Amino acid sequence: MKSPLLSLPGAVPAEGVDEGVAAHYGDLFREQRALAGGDGFVDLSHRGVVTVTGADRLSWLHLLLTQHVSDLPAHRATEALVLSANGHVEHALYLVDDGETVWAHVEPGTQGALIAYLESMKFFYRVDVADRTDDIAVVHLPAGSIAEVPEGVVVRETPYGRDLFLPRADLEAYAEGAGPAAGLLAYEALRVEQHRPRLGFETDHRTIPHELGWIGTAVHLQKGCYRGQETVARVQNLGKPPRRLVFLHLDGSEVHLPAHGTEIRVAGEGEGEGRRIGFITTSVRHHELGPVALALVKRNVPLDARLLAGDTAAAQEAVVEP
Repeated sequence: MKSPLLSLPGAVPAEGVDEGVAAHYGDLFREQRALAGGDGFVDLSHRGVVTVTGADRLSWLHLLLTQHVSDLPAHRATEALVLSANGHVEHALYLVDDGETVWAHVEPGTQGALIAYLESMKFFYRVDVADRTDDIAVVHLPAGSIAEVPEGVVVRETPYGRDLFLPRADLEAYAEGAGPAAGLLAYEALRVEQHRPRLGFETDHRTIPHELGWIGTAVHLQKGCYRGQETVARVQNLGKPPRRLVFLHLDGSEVHLPAHGTEIRVAGEGEGEGRRIGFITTSVRHHELGPVALALVKRNVPLDARLLAGDTAAAQEAVVEP
């Protein structure tokens, strides 16, 4: 779905999974600085929006998600995962309950599969699941923003800012008074700085929550009875995950950023500069830190190891401890 805000001056369309919104509006670093200072907004209208209504909505979701939501207070934001039977991450939901409806935004294009799973688990519960992507657009206001929120709009407030579930028909009118617009590249740069994983970027088909630091933020360890719980409990109690998320400082002299999936090797080992120990998940240019990235590496890689992301030298900071 193509956002009408792509008609704003300077808008350059994003590509891949983020197609449909602006990557930037002509000045990436200016847009980043605005967001970091609490100004402007980000058009996330390409994200999927799913709602759950009905008297049993919270108790039912509690059985399916990794998060404790049976007693979720109205208007309190949280996030949750759907895992496979083997504990691998399948969906990530960013949700809030407004007292009558649970609202969640999810990665672009994943809402269909998520809804199919939820529908298959309804049984006798009094719930209704709906895809609201066609009529609701997600808009992000950064932390510190004093922009007004239209009356009646559902808000998901987090330490990183506010996500608005805005009627899609009101998107252009809202943008006129909420500027300056910041593109997705600016939003992603701040996400990487904050070490926040994203489904489909930091995850692959075998990712478990422990690898990305989702324990505590999206996985509640004092609840049970959800698919994949056995893996979560086993790793938490008996071992450590095979991989861990790291934050990389990249060599700033390189012109190109290493792409998603670029192999990471230990530098100085010969044979093509060492064994493969991980891969780049997201790389960005940050307005203060320069080129940085998130990556998944093997758990036992020493913290002081000199790394190469493709041909780019990299130094790591631990996000998930070894």
